[in-house]
Amino acid sequence: MEPSPSRPSLFERLSALLMREPEDREQLITLLHSAFERNLLDADALSIIEGALAVSDMQVRDIMVPRAQMQVISIDDTTAVMTAKAIETAHSRFPVTGENRDDVIGILLAKDLLRLHAGEDIAARDMLRPAIFIPDSKRLNVLLREFRASRNHMAIVVDEYGGVAGLVTIEDVLEQIVGDIEDEYDFDEAADNILLDQAGHYRVKATTEIADFNAAFGTHFSDEEFDTVGGMVIHHLDRLPKRGEVVQMNDLRIQVLRADSRRVHTLLVDRPQAAS
Repeated sequence: MEPSPSRPSLFERLSALLMREPEDREQLITLLHSAFERNLLDADALSIIEGALAVSDMQVRDIMVPRAQMQVISIDDTTAVMTAKAIETAHSRFPVTGENRDDVIGILLAKDLLRLHAGEDIAARDMLRPAIFIPDSKRLNVLLREFRASRNHMAIVVDEYGGVAGLVTIEDVLEQIVGDIEDEYDFDEAADNILLDQAGHYRVKATTEIADFNAAFGTHFSDEEFDTVGGMVIHHLDRLPKRGEVVQMNDLRIQVLRADSRRVHTLLVDRPQAAS
């Protein structure tokens, strides 16, 4: 009795499917979706491949944090002020500006502040790292390659006139490929939807239902047009917000902590101050 032929491996099946060389990107996408339908690719793999293809067509201006939403540190800020900003925003890197907001003179790393002894005061200028400047027209795939080669994680984006247009990080680029990247400041999947942080702000999952949000903050937002607080913010702006963007709603200051090109993930909410 002849042995039964071995089953083709996943690589062999995928290779056989792609033997029909696509003539353009649309045909390639069609083949990839066909592979997904045949269970040769799972949903995550398909999404990552599509994201990688899309990145080569995108420019820095498409994903950058605009200048108005940049969290910056002034060269004249004291150590106490710099530390407070680092704690409040939970960012690891900050552009440092000179006399005006357009004058970015370097990058400050939050970990450099952590190395200081309690009560020690040191000028921001003494902790500066060089800033990398890139044009807003740079392709994301090129920027990712440069980030990897230089080991930089942040670049300052300039417009055609040389003015600061915004900033972009390596995480911003990677999120276009793999989706939102969670870090130690994000909620665990099993954590509460609303959590008070050490700075006295509330971190709120965008998927929190309006009824739960109203109960927590004593508000009376309607849930007739949207079910979640993320949907409420999107409805208020009439567009998908960018990370760092702030909206004011019923005396609540709501800042978008995490968002990608697909959805809002986490919000930072300040409760209204009680009248004295």
